[in-house]
Amino acid sequence: MKKTAILLLLAFTSLAAKAQITTPQPSPLSTVKQVVGLTDVTLEYSRPAMKGRIIFGDLVPFEKLWRTGANNNSIVTFSTDVSVAGKALKAGTYAIFTIPGETIWEVNFYTDTNNWGTPKSWDASKVAATIKINASSISEKVESFTIEISDLTNNGANLSILWDKTKVVIPFTVPTDTTVIASIDKTMAGPGSNDYYASAVYYLNSDRDINKAKEWIDKAISMAETPAFWQLRQQSLIYAKAGDKKGAIAVAKKSLAASEAAGNADYVKMNKDSLAEWGAK
Repeated sequence: MKKTAILLLLAFTSLAAKAQITTPQPSPLSTVKQVVGLTDVTLEYSRPAMKGRIIFGDLVPFEKLWRTGANNNSIVTFSTDVSVAGKALKAGTYAIFTIPGETIWEVNFYTDTNNWGTPKSWDASKVAATIKINASSISEKVESFTIEISDLTNNGANLSILWDKTKVVIPFTVPTDTTVIASIDKTMAGPGSNDYYASAVYYLNSDRDINKAKEWIDKAISMAETPAFWQLRQQSLIYAKAGDKKGAIAVAKKSLAASEAAGNADYVKMNKDSLAEWGAK
């Protein structure tokens, strides 16, 4: 009997496992990724369908907070700071909550994205930006709720919400021009202190042209407003390897004083050891 009971249990478990059915979601999840200028923009939202229903003013009431889609929050992510309809918005991820009106919609970018539907308690401190946008009527019905990124330029695009015969276009701009100009200015100005420092240390540690390393470390130190003790330490090592013991000792003493002031015992010891090795008095 016991064996029979076990066999029946195994058979029931097997049938139960096979009975699991996967069906399509009524509001399937959509993910949209788009590069706008130099900014990565990502949309994640669920797409309910009309199914013969009257949408705005009925299924979605006017003048009430709407999740702007279905299921989990509809969210947008910007990899850089942007401006949405003239309102500044920091880089990050935001839930999109709207209050649809017959002619004007209020759009809120909300920092809490972990809601099923609208938040149980609306927190104004979590609203990163609020804008009001005109809604327009379109000729062709859009069966499935849609959020799209359209009308791309180097400096911006439109975040468009479409459903039924309603369209809401939210323009946003990205800092492409500012980013490119800053990059051009930096490149045309030549290497910075960190570039010279990193190159010099690499040459030191990889046994390359030590005189070139000495030239670069000198430039790095001269460009630094207050050279750090660890930068001076590397300069002293490069000087020593280049055969300039006198210069190495002078720089090591500076690094020792700076490391003592910073309370860094490791660098204090390393500098003292090197000074002793180089015959400092």
